[in-house]
Amino acid sequence: MKILKINWSNPDPAKIYIAKDFLKKGYIIVYPTDTVYGIAANIYNENAILNVFKAKNRPMNKPLSICLSKIEDIKSVAHMDNKTEKIVQKLFPGPFTLILRKKNIISSNLTAGTDKIGIRIPDNQLSQDLASDFPITSTSANISGLDVPESPTEIIEQIGSSVDLILDAGICKYGHHSTVVDMTYEHPRIIREGAGYKTISEIIKSSEH
Repeated sequence: MKILKINWSNPDPAKIYIAKDFLKKGYIIVYPTDTVYGIAANIYNENAILNVFKAKNRPMNKPLSICLSKIEDIKSVAHMDNKTEKIVQKLFPGPFTLILRKKNIISSNLTAGTDKIGIRIPDNQLSQDLASDFPITSTSANISGLDVPESPTEIIEQIGSSVDLILDAGICKYGHHSTVVDMTYEHPRIIREGAGYKTISEIIKSSEH
């Protein structure tokens, strides 16, 4: 396992290049988002996806979300109507996970066989840079059922031997999970309260008038 110190708001391009190279080769890495540290794998590499589940000891019937670089990337992996797109424009980048209907390019292993995919665009330059060549997985860097570690040191203690690279940027901006909203219903449903909850509640209410 390799560890690279990095700045999440102004990441060193050379270190991002190294991290992307790990992902292109099918390795999995730990990276800071704006909420908590996540585990990244190339979502188009089935073996890498399975290794994320193994690293977390996560049941395959629990889906993984993905991280994108920019809003324009969403249309390549998921469906959005005009109303949803307007909400997305107000929320991303930010501490939210939005659940949309997936396109066929998305592996069923990521979605636990469902037709929905959770999407993140963190308010974090490092995450956006890391996902700029291809989408990456966005799932908390912990063993399923255990508390999510706040620091890279704690992550190493919990899952260190299961990942290939850790990007160490200190403590994340929010320090707790994203707010999750299922956008596939007529009226968006908040299914997990987390960072940015008050903001997203107001935006959803205003969109329904």
